[in-house]
Amino acid sequence: MYEIHINLTTRQLTLLYGGNTVAIYPVAIGKPSTPTPTGNFTILNKIVNPGGAFGTRWMAFTHEGHGIHGTNDPSSIGKAVSMGCVRMHNRDIEEIFPLISLGTPVEINY
Repeated sequence: MYEIHINLTTRQLTLLYGGNTVAIYPVAIGKPSTPTPTGNFTILNKIVNPGGAFGTRWMAFTHEGHGIHGTNDPSSIGKAVSMGCVRMHNRDIEEIFPLISLGTPVEINY
């Protein structure tokens, strides 16, 4: 089973399968006034082409509107600039999107 681990300090998303690292991607995270929540979550829903700032893919991990998504501003990747979501390059989220099922664990920490 796949797992997603997000390290807010390094601003990296690690995709694991069976506990082994499959890939590591750079991400943007929440800014200080709207931080990305920490803890253990699961993927709640997935949307193809949500539009606008969400890029080409969306995967929600909280009921409060936090998700892992693409971006229409690739220069934001690696920065703390979002409203609490985790942004990825569109090509990166398109790579992992078909691998991730509803219920996939998401761990976010520093």
